[in-house]
Formats: sequence, C-alpha cells, structure tokens
Amino acid sequence: MMKKRYFLQVGVAIFITACVSDDLSGRKKVMAIPKGTFEITKTEAQWKKILTPEQFEVLRKEGTERPGSSPLDHEYGKGTYICAGCELPLFTSQTKFDSGTGWPSFYAPIKGAIGTSVDTSLFMTRVEVHCRRCGGHLGHVFDDGPKPTGKRYCMNGVAFKFIPG
Repeated sequence: MMKKRYFLQVGVAIFITACVSDDLSGRKKVMAIPKGTFEITKTEAQWKKILTPEQFEVLRKEGTERPGSSPLDHEYGKGTYICAGCELPLFTSQTKFDSGTGWPSFYAPIKGAIGTSVDTSLFMTRVEVHCRRCGGHLGHVFDDGPKPTGKRYCMNGVAFKFIPG
C-alpha cells in the first residue's frame, strides 16, 4: 500500500512540475496568431534588429516584464502610448490610471488599435491584448477596472514608446 501511495505522490508531483514549468514561461497554449494575419509582418531576425531583447521577449514571444520594472507605470504626463514594434498609437494618457499592479494600466484603448485572443496559460483563462497592426503582445485585459468601461488593460510598459504631447 505504501508503495502505491508513494508512486501516486511522485507521479502527481512530476505532472504538476511539468505543467507549471510550461505555464510559467508565459507562452499561450491556444489560439496562436497565424503568420501573415497582420499588416506588418517580419521574420524573427528582422524583429530582433529593431527591438531590444526585452521588447522582443514581450512583443514577439508573449513574455511578461517584472511588475514595477517599467518607468511607464509612473508616467502620468499628457501623451500617447504607441506600439514599440510598429509605432501604432494604442492608448492615450487620458485613459491611464494607477491600478497598483506594477504595470501601466488603462481603462480603454484607442478605437481600432488592439486585437484580443484567448490565453489559457497559468491555469486560467485570460484575454490577451495585442497590437492589431503587427500582432505584438501587449498584456491582458480584466473586468476589474474603473468607470466608465470597468476594464483594466494591464500592459507591459516595454511594449510601448511614450510620445509626450
């Protein structure tokens, strides 16, 4: 009896470790964006030439920056947040708010600027937000934001460039 229990415990531990190691990578498990779907498409080498390693990891590999690491989290000047990959305007400073999460947060994007898909990593279902022009991963949207939309677009600051004005 003891051997069966031990075998079961070890098997469960191995299974959980395998699941967590895949999910902690930040990669989506479903709904990969088909190549060629966006106006701007580049090879991996071309993206690496124009993006920093951090931008490449987030925008092209669907990574996540560490919370509190982006200077844009505390940027409250008037301006526009554009995609670091293709420079499409995505959010304005008028919709930015301090969510306390450690990532720049907005309650609404610029109309027609983003796309979404389902992300089932980290043992949950979330809505991923991407640039509608180049497909770059920006972050996720949640239903716990302020009025008037009730949405919290929790974005990776490294995915943006801030244009004052």
